[in-house]
Amino acid sequence: MTTVTPDTTHIEKIQRPGNNAVKQKRMRLETEEQPSWLRVNSNGTKSVLEGSTEIIFDEEVFYNPVQSIAAISIWRDMFFLERRNKIKRKAAKRHAEAEPLPDQNDEAKQNEDLESQNNSIEMVEEPNLSGTKLSAKEKLLEREKNKMKALKRGASTIEFEAVDLTHADYVDQRFNILEALSATGLRSIRYAKEIEHASEIIANDLLDAAVESIKRNVIHNKVENIVQSHKGDACQVMYRTVGTEKRYDVIDLDPYGSAAPFLDGAVQSVSDGGLLCITCTDMAVLAGSQPESCWSKYGGINIPGAPYTHEMALRILLHSIQSTAAKYRRTIEPLLSCSIDFYVRVFVRVRDSAALVKQAASKTSMVFHCSGCRSFVLQPIGKLNQKAKGIRYGPAVGPSMDKMCVHCGSICHMAGPFYSDPIHNPEFIARMLDHISNVGLHKYGTHTRMAGMLTVQFEELPIPLYYTLSTLAGAIHCQCPALINFVSAVIHAGYKVSQSHAAQASIKTDAPAEVIWDIMRCWCKQHPPSEKNMSPNSPARTLLAIEPKIVANFEKHPKAIPDSRKYQLVRHQENPTANWGPKARPKKSKNEA
Repeated sequence: MTTVTPDTTHIEKIQRPGNNAVKQKRMRLETEEQPSWLRVNSNGTKSVLEGSTEIIFDEEVFYNPVQSIAAISIWRDMFFLERRNKIKRKAAKRHAEAEPLPDQNDEAKQNEDLESQNNSIEMVEEPNLSGTKLSAKEKLLEREKNKMKALKRGASTIEFEAVDLTHADYVDQRFNILEALSATGLRSIRYAKEIEHASEIIANDLLDAAVESIKRNVIHNKVENIVQSHKGDACQVMYRTVGTEKRYDVIDLDPYGSAAPFLDGAVQSVSDGGLLCITCTDMAVLAGSQPESCWSKYGGINIPGAPYTHEMALRILLHSIQSTAAKYRRTIEPLLSCSIDFYVRVFVRVRDSAALVKQAASKTSMVFHCSGCRSFVLQPIGKLNQKAKGIRYGPAVGPSMDKMCVHCGSICHMAGPFYSDPIHNPEFIARMLDHISNVGLHKYGTHTRMAGMLTVQFEELPIPLYYTLSTLAGAIHCQCPALINFVSAVIHAGYKVSQSHAAQASIKTDAPAEVIWDIMRCWCKQHPPSEKNMSPNSPARTLLAIEPKIVANFEKHPKAIPDSRKYQLVRHQENPTANWGPKARPKKSKNEA
């Protein structure tokens, strides 16, 4: 295998200030196609061009910029691969029952042929050896390509079988999609035009104006053979396929606010191994100060103002999906979970498995959260033990924390329950990074943001929740340490650490809270805080009164700089347009009122 190490010496440093940084950012944005642009037509209608799709709409119809379609493309590959393997296993079983065992010489020859085929596969990446002088814009594009190649190598630690859709095993495979709350039909039309092997897409909406808009845009984009407009209640559209062979392979839910009313229908009407793409924009409920609403909608409570509140919102949503699916002997597998701007979006596979449903309690936890120093401890709900006769299930041992915090003596609050298993699938993200590195520069206008977030998510430890440096420093009134210094200290202490895509300067680690506070105490010895504003019984005085049991090493560790930072990626998302935020719910017409 031939690989090329990208030249990153010319890439601007993340923290470098000045006009050059502004110029570099402006050049990057100029080379990156914006998610959408709007124009007003002579007849008073408006058009939005996104990817290969042009949508015509008027003021009465809601429009929300579509997210990347890469996730469904990657799920499709994994879905088709599982289908093929299942067919081959059945065929092999039938063949084994009908035929005698093959001769050992024939088997050896087959293995030899297979090995020679594997050895013949080689990925070659050639550098740009052109001697022509490149413009500033072309140079920036070349740097983006080099970043993509580096990301591809970074994700190569995960092995997976590539899927060639032109191969005989996949060429005849198809799947269908339901966009239950379609509005303009933009997303369904893009799916039809840009995702191969989607044979049927139902674009549903309850409003007459939206359905008319969908019909008009389907004809305008010439996808009538794939996209079908439909007027109906989203729940009824999903429930009508339950218990039939016509369940949907992909269900996309992007409602105004909460997706909670649609979860029951979605987990029942999606096919075995199918994909749920679920968005919730009610972050005031999921991550805000409305615990009563969060409980009634999702069956969980968040901690208002907690540093990890956005990841907690994701996990409460996943718990709601898991508990809903478990009622029907179905289990979930989160592929990708994103907290972005004002909403959360999860990509979840649903499978039929009574055995895995039994593990749901062991994938669920509560959290004890200190109101003073913001330390937290997880409390699992259930546990499983592997015995000689099988797996034994039972309640977990608790509580894992006293009423008063052991670190600062403040009162602890309890929140949850939430999904405490991994919220990302590393293979899925590795496939997406590989996909983006191959086609992203040409196919996806937002490839820079996609690559940045995916790389941070790929680097995330599969550990629930996180600290933030500002919260840690604020608890003891000290100067905030640099992220790289604190991360290095955690690594030097022998623990794993990463950031979270959900918050800047976040610390996701397997180090216990005792170690985290010992590192902060060592930092305070080097940078003494002012005690002027510390009351005698404050959490800060209590924390600093304890001598650290370790000697923290803040010297920069080589592993403290992840690829997402090394290659200057957009690690935390910027607002793509002005006035970015959730759009208002459209009003019904007089005939629909």
